[in-house]
Amino acid sequence: MDNRLLHTPEGVRDIYGDELQKKLKLERILHKKVASFGYHDIETPSFEYFDIFSREIGTTPSREIYKFFDSENNTLALRPDFTPGVARATNKYFMEDIHPIRLCYMGNTFSNRSDLQGKLKEVTELGVEYMREPSVDADAEMIDMTVELLKTAGLDEFQICIGTVEYFRGLCEAAGLDRETEEALSDHIRNKNYFGIQDVLNDVKMPADIKKTLTSFSDYFGNVDVLDEAAERVKKVPRSLAAIDRLKALYEKLKIYGVQNYLTFDLGMISQHDYYTGILFQAYTFGTGEPIVRGGRYDNLLGRFGKPGAAVGFTLVVDQLLNTLNQQHIVIDRDCNNALVVYDSDSFEAAVRESGSLRLDGVHAEMILNSSDMTQESINAYAQEIHAAKIYRIRGGKTEVQKI
Repeated sequence: MDNRLLHTPEGVRDIYGDELQKKLKLERILHKKVASFGYHDIETPSFEYFDIFSREIGTTPSREIYKFFDSENNTLALRPDFTPGVARATNKYFMEDIHPIRLCYMGNTFSNRSDLQGKLKEVTELGVEYMREPSVDADAEMIDMTVELLKTAGLDEFQICIGTVEYFRGLCEAAGLDRETEEALSDHIRNKNYFGIQDVLNDVKMPADIKKTLTSFSDYFGNVDVLDEAAERVKKVPRSLAAIDRLKALYEKLKIYGVQNYLTFDLGMISQHDYYTGILFQAYTFGTGEPIVRGGRYDNLLGRFGKPGAAVGFTLVVDQLLNTLNQQHIVIDRDCNNALVVYDSDSFEAAVRESGSLRLDGVHAEMILNSSDMTQESINAYAQEIHAAKIYRIRGGKTEVQKI
């Protein structure tokens, strides 16, 4: 047999045993918390028409998407991002609804990138979307829910970093930058490339104060006080000033939630997804250099699918959170209500009755036929492997119970 058949492609892997049990329990814990905020489940397809993720929509670059063709020669794509599909479904099924819509989901996304350096190309994400609600209150709910999710998972030390794309876009508008220049500048700001920022701006004529502000994005990081400093720089840029005022209003809402100690601000935060239109936020903790939560406001995306509407949401990468919990030695206790029922060939009926009774009591009862090559030691070892609390040994119709 070709040994290659036993291996997975680069960037994907099998998950089983204790690791999978911990992941499934973490998913249940997170989902329960999201549901407690009044969010309703939705499942969208693993693949959609490629146009759902096109450049015009403002989502993932084409080169990073797994694409294929169906029998009618339509170009399809494995979803790299849940949000466009959920936006499509919202306008398909809730077109006539006039009230805000809260949706949540759990599933896998796929990234066809070659620069992931050992990271997974298929990950499980939990996400929430708050549709048709433009208020700062909705932004605050997203960030409070992020804090609650991370605390529920067991994290004590983490930070939610908040920015806004509107501050940057207001400055670009005031500077008269074309789209190409704006995109180049945003890439350099996102990557904290100060020299790249200088190179772009050296070739563009604009007011000196705006140029100075665009070259100083790294200065706008820290506690809420940086918002006043940033506002001083844009007194003559209404769009950017309005973005700062909204962040200040958001901070006041979050103080009411009591989560202000988890917050920092970073006006240099710019997402690679062009559909974001307002606040951006990311959650960080020890043990990972990447954010475990990413979110923001995207008020123009729903309009791409027929009915305009404001929206805000976030996704949490479950695999990354699980790895972080392991690195921080935070234990996710397994659900270990398990039992092993070992029976001889003449005790099958008794074993079936005993297992059925245990299952009615909520115990996970695994039946195993005793064989000549089994020893008490091997049975005990297997019981420990499956985290059984008890062994039910059935011989001659009689049951002996052994605690592990």
